[in-house]
Amino acid sequence: MLEHGQFWRNKALREHVAVVDGKIAPTIVLENCTYLNVFTKKWLKANVWIYQDRIVYVGDRMPEKTEGTEIMECTGQYVVPGYVEPHAHPVQLYNPEMFARHAATYGTTTFINDNLFLLKLLEKKQAFQLMDDFNQLPVSMFWWGRFDSQSMLANEEAIFNTADILDWIHHPSVVQGGELTSWPELLAGDDRLLYWIQETKKQRKKIEGHFPGASKDTLTRLKLLGATADHESMTKEEVMRRLELGYHAALRHSSIRPDLAAILEELIDDEFAAYDQLMFTTDGSTPSFIENGVINQCLDIAMGAGVPLEEAYRMASYNVAAYYDMDHLLGSIAPGRIAHLNILYEKDDPNPFSVLAKGEWIKKDGVPIEKENQIDWEKYGLEKAVFDWELTEDDFQFSIPVGIKMINDVITKPYAVEIDITTDELSEESPDAFLMMIDREGKWCVNTVIQGFTDRLGAICSSFTTTDDVLVIGKKKTDMKRAMERMKEIGGGIVIVHEGEILMELPLHLHGQMYHGTMEELIEWEKSCIQLLKEAGYQFEDPVFNLLFLSSTHLPYIRISPMGIIDVLKREVIVPANMR
Repeated sequence: MLEHGQFWRNKALREHVAVVDGKIAPTIVLENCTYLNVFTKKWLKANVWIYQDRIVYVGDRMPEKTEGTEIMECTGQYVVPGYVEPHAHPVQLYNPEMFARHAATYGTTTFINDNLFLLKLLEKKQAFQLMDDFNQLPVSMFWWGRFDSQSMLANEEAIFNTADILDWIHHPSVVQGGELTSWPELLAGDDRLLYWIQETKKQRKKIEGHFPGASKDTLTRLKLLGATADHESMTKEEVMRRLELGYHAALRHSSIRPDLAAILEELIDDEFAAYDQLMFTTDGSTPSFIENGVINQCLDIAMGAGVPLEEAYRMASYNVAAYYDMDHLLGSIAPGRIAHLNILYEKDDPNPFSVLAKGEWIKKDGVPIEKENQIDWEKYGLEKAVFDWELTEDDFQFSIPVGIKMINDVITKPYAVEIDITTDELSEESPDAFLMMIDREGKWCVNTVIQGFTDRLGAICSSFTTTDDVLVIGKKKTDMKRAMERMKEIGGGIVIVHEGEILMELPLHLHGQMYHGTMEELIEWEKSCIQLLKEAGYQFEDPVFNLLFLSSTHLPYIRISPMGIIDVLKREVIVPANMR
């Protein structure tokens, strides 16, 4: 006897054939469209039949039965596969459902998502249940299986243990291990990590690297140990280095690494023609950067750089599906594939005016289809955060001789503190500001100073950090305390205070990490926040990433962590955290 799930899968397959045989009416027919056949790289005329969530027929015929069928006339219009984001960090102030719905209206309908927030916020059983809930959305969501936290969490060993790692990599929605930010440990002889990688590959799943600036010898060693792709190319030479060694490479257009245009222009100048192992990614960009979409933006850039249209669309769809061994489901307009389709006015305009995802209209004739949110976050206990501790005068004692100097949005270096930081307020003439991180549960704090973030802002407090702890930066201790107290009152979020006045605040309703509202609201808030911070002396481009990455120990050279101030390259604690 067939298992219950297999019975229904078989039933669906028989229905697909019955539609082709004229026994069942299709759900939607795109009549007289010109579609991109990604296999032949040709634009062909056809009628495309869709039944429920699948493409069942592509060809000259029209269906015999059309009762209840929606027939859309597509003469003069172009249809391409839905775009795929192969390297999504779906928690950048927004939550995964918000991100997916927004991206889908611009044609990106499939996501390979970082699972870090699931590991940190939920028990494994809950995380798997939430992944099942995401599968009910009108997009396709797949997941990574991380091997490390890219930080120094107090409970790192509890989260990243062999039993749980194996359960993750065996999950059907998990399609890769990584991203591999702990590669230095792998090269240094971490056999447990090597075992996890090899077990992932036994499941015929991929290993995503995180190898910025890696030499050819380093990439060779990592390839031998199991790495299959990397998204960290910042130059044409780094792309070629990876392709020549057999890696797949995602070319990045992100809010902190907008490298795509320059890389493609240089490749094309060299008469590059080997696009099959290339993909696009926006690498978890912050909200305002993706205001006008996700992978469609990458396509615009690629076409402007001179990438052949057919190759560009394949990079956005089929290449990703083929790499993940999912080309039987995604990335093409062919029988049996999930009905992710973008309808365009022109071949060279990748911004769709109509979008189908899983056979549902996401956008039609330029108008997004409003749908209610489906994820019940309260079911998972992801509600307002509770910070059950009180601030004391001791928390605001600063006497450390080592500070953190910002080189750009993400890179920081140590510097010797030469000013008096025992005062209650730092001069606007000084580039220094107080920096404090407090444990979410109030057990420890780390106090130092930072250069480059602000020269005159009273305080900014954020519960949006890599470690989920609370970060506050400011020139004035009374403003820092006011911002922290308000952040606690709203259940987590970002609060900006100056001269005792709350200038801006963003409640992060879901555990102090994710906003629960519309992407439009969030984008407008972030734009205003960036403008305010730049007026207050912020020197770079992306303060949201800055707040997130100050505690990310996979980046050079100095970070603030639950253990204290860390020298990342030496993996040493420069100054330990203070127990409260």
